[in-house]
Amino acid sequence: MARRDAMSRIALYDTTLRDGCQSEDVAFTLEDKLRIAEELDASGISYIEGGWPGSNPRDQEFFPAVRELNLRHAKVAAFGSTRRAGTAVEDDLNLRQLLKAKTPVVTIVGKTWDLHVRDDLRISRDENLDIIGESIAYLKRRVDEVFFDAEHFFDGYKADAEYTLKCLKAAADAGADVLVLCDTRGGSMPHEIREAVRAAAALGATALGIHCHNDCELAVANSLAAVEAGATQVQGTINGFGERCGNANLCSVIPNLQLKLGRECVSPEQLKLLPHVSGVVYELANIEPFKRQAYVGASAFAHKGGLHVAAVQKNSETYEHIDPQVIGNTQRVLVSDLSGRSNVIYKARQFGFDIDPANPAVKTVLDKVKQLENAGYQYEGADASFELLIQEALGGARVHHFRLISFRVSDEKLRDGEPALSEATVRIEGPDGRIEHTVAQGNGPLNSLDRALRKALTPFYPELNELELLDYKVRVLGGSAGTQATVRVLIESGDSRSKWGTVGVSTNVLEASWQALVDSIEYKLYKDRKEQRDAGERVSADG
Repeated sequence: MARRDAMSRIALYDTTLRDGCQSEDVAFTLEDKLRIAEELDASGISYIEGGWPGSNPRDQEFFPAVRELNLRHAKVAAFGSTRRAGTAVEDDLNLRQLLKAKTPVVTIVGKTWDLHVRDDLRISRDENLDIIGESIAYLKRRVDEVFFDAEHFFDGYKADAEYTLKCLKAAADAGADVLVLCDTRGGSMPHEIREAVRAAAALGATALGIHCHNDCELAVANSLAAVEAGATQVQGTINGFGERCGNANLCSVIPNLQLKLGRECVSPEQLKLLPHVSGVVYELANIEPFKRQAYVGASAFAHKGGLHVAAVQKNSETYEHIDPQVIGNTQRVLVSDLSGRSNVIYKARQFGFDIDPANPAVKTVLDKVKQLENAGYQYEGADASFELLIQEALGGARVHHFRLISFRVSDEKLRDGEPALSEATVRIEGPDGRIEHTVAQGNGPLNSLDRALRKALTPFYPELNELELLDYKVRVLGGSAGTQATVRVLIESGDSRSKWGTVGVSTNVLEASWQALVDSIEYKLYKDRKEQRDAGERVSADG
């Protein structure tokens, strides 16, 4: 039986691959689940709950597949429930499936709220105690570790504390290694969590875990409260994925425990992996990352107001509660119509420009940004367009690598049930004065325009073959204007070395797309030449 130690290392139990998959719009393939398991292992997670064996083919396939991975730290857990009422443990199909998974850890969920015993299972309270004890004892004789998920523990404790604690004692006496207290409906308050955890801790020496849902936006706070009251295992999911409003978000729980409460969970190196793991899970779930997510979000350490930027340049502690590098994140300064001179200087230096604060170009850029943002431009997600703007202000003229003569895009739909066809024609003048006239088809107007433009430019600039358009967003500004409204287009592009964003604005979506597309290509060419120039200067300096 595991022992509780008030200051022991906190064990992290991830249920992204089971509870997280119950989140609306989240579905992982087998390959996704294996990739996530490797990421969780590398980031210091102690236990990875792989799913419910036998519940679906994907989970059935996961357990033999995960055994082929070289997990160095995490133990894999199979999840299931206690035996069915009226069925002997050795005959229970669910328990047999758990053993077939051949995991070193099994987690089983059982009823601890008398309402569920009475109205769901429809058995006596004593029979429920027998089910819990017999199921755990059966598994404990065959598996290294058995965790008991006390379903609806906090609701049960409020309704009938004596009976709910008897359920825990039945599990502990049968050999459960950890008693996991579940706020299954997510409706408890932190003070209620503390009281009930302390009552559970008073039962004896069995280790306690906490499993919170986020229906009151308190899953993280409740998990921390449970640790303060004696829990030594915390269950949750990456990015808070989970049924209804989700589970406790481990991307917040881990740094809060480690950096705020001084409770060791992972190594400092593993802590820095959290933004990466968060991004991988978002990407595999095909869900856009939540920018304002605490600690790991892109906006977690982003500063926009001029006064804030001026302050953090002098001392980052003025507006940052931790050093973002500790968590593997970075400080960002945004440029907008709220910006001051400090924002422009910060961004210019970030881009490698050695700019004097007294340089008139600072005011030129600031005035230009405010004018353009008033027209609908937005540079918060378009750093590349902003860097080109700075280059133009400092150099007196923007470097253009080609000149547009004309472009035309046509769409054609031949019949219902078949996709429309897009075709673009582009005429440009290259750097040597030569005219290129190209035509290309694509699966949409932007795709065909991109193909035609690159087809025209690659004879001059072969490096454009490695340019990729990664994301394309269109936002209607001033929706009351209907189809005459201004639109803003944001394009994310990248190559093998970096990613960048560009922006375009117009009442014509193709014109806005063209602006963002041209900026993307111009930035790629500008960036490559800048890198080559910097490399040449380093070689000269070394020589």
